[in-house]
Amino acid sequence: MTRIQQPMKKPWKILISAYACKPKIGSEGGVGWSTVRELARHCQEVWLITRKDNHPSIEAELQLNPLPELKVYYYDLPQWLIWWRKERTVVYLHYYFWQLGIYFAARNLHSQEKFDLIHHVTYGRYCYPVFLALLPVPFIWGPVGGGEVAPKGFWKNFDRQGKLHELLRSLSCRIGEFDPFVKLTAKRSAMILVCTRETSDRVTKLGAKRVKQILGQTGIDREDWEILEKHTISPNHNPIRFISIGRLLHWKGFDLGLRAFARANIPESEYWIVGDGSQRSQLETLVRELGIVNKVKFLGELSRHQTLEILGTSSVLIHPSLHDFSPTVCIEAMAAGKPVICLDLGGPAVQITDTSGFKVKARNAGEAITGICEAMQKLAVNREMVSTMAIAAKTRAREEYTWDIKGLSIVRLYEEVLHREVLTHA
Repeated sequence: MTRIQQPMKKPWKILISAYACKPKIGSEGGVGWSTVRELARHCQEVWLITRKDNHPSIEAELQLNPLPELKVYYYDLPQWLIWWRKERTVVYLHYYFWQLGIYFAARNLHSQEKFDLIHHVTYGRYCYPVFLALLPVPFIWGPVGGGEVAPKGFWKNFDRQGKLHELLRSLSCRIGEFDPFVKLTAKRSAMILVCTRETSDRVTKLGAKRVKQILGQTGIDREDWEILEKHTISPNHNPIRFISIGRLLHWKGFDLGLRAFARANIPESEYWIVGDGSQRSQLETLVRELGIVNKVKFLGELSRHQTLEILGTSSVLIHPSLHDFSPTVCIEAMAAGKPVICLDLGGPAVQITDTSGFKVKARNAGEAITGICEAMQKLAVNREMVSTMAIAAKTRAREEYTWDIKGLSIVRLYEEVLHREVLTHA
């Protein structure tokens, strides 16, 4: 994959806040690092504030691929509070107090360095404050998500634990919206980046002055693209292999994909599932009940490299998530030239177009299963459609979602914010 020519570096000093920031991984850790790396290629000086436990992986990466423009400040809470970040149920409590702590660290840094702009990248939750917005520097927040919710029509299909999760998630967001520091973050942000209309609506109600919807939080690296290129199969390959990738949780919708697959009853077909989680035993039981044991394979949690290889050798990605705001896997599937079948909800509905996949209407589980089933059947009997969508998906990934492109788009946003700042103080 050819790298685009880099323009002259901008004479800016930027401070990036990234709670999650690790090279060579997916999810928000990968987003944090990839954003910082690209900005260091475009800006004269970039400072990163991140957690101390990201130190080993970041320093190892900088040994292999130095970034002279990047300076890293590692910060964490006192030792007796660090255990919070290891417990998924209270990690956001650790995140809240970490944000408070880095405010004082950043204030001291700013008094010495005089930053031109501050940008908070991860975590991207709209209902948690970022105290860096209180500093006298233009502040960009995001991309943020969290305003996406599972439609009420799906709740009756959740088990008790799933219903409790959705209830607590909604309650957490509403409580956050009453936090005066969340409102202050929204009001003091020179720009808030969002990925979906749902989150845009939430931050607007918080008092945001300028909200900009962008094409997702995540991107695809050149290294990942090369792996996918090596392991791509022909659209006419038999059996047609559907694949789903992610944590096996109720809101990821894997049960919807399995029910649709069973109903589609496609000859010479298989369905592979990569990932692990609390719903695995229920999903395995469902596969037995549906009578598709010989066509479904649970591969468990794999390394990122292995996951990309298997994605490359599959035919179609099934991603029936109920409230993702910017899933990396959909972009990776497009880069691999795979049509994506997703629900017309949240981030996937923005990432996927009618030419690169199917966005299924999803007011309830029955409607979603029917739509996924019909999309599976169409692709199974019309391999020319698979080929056409594969080309469109790959083109979209290359033109919109490579980190080269995303880095340049962030720089343009910085230019916009800083230009407006100059006009305001003229």
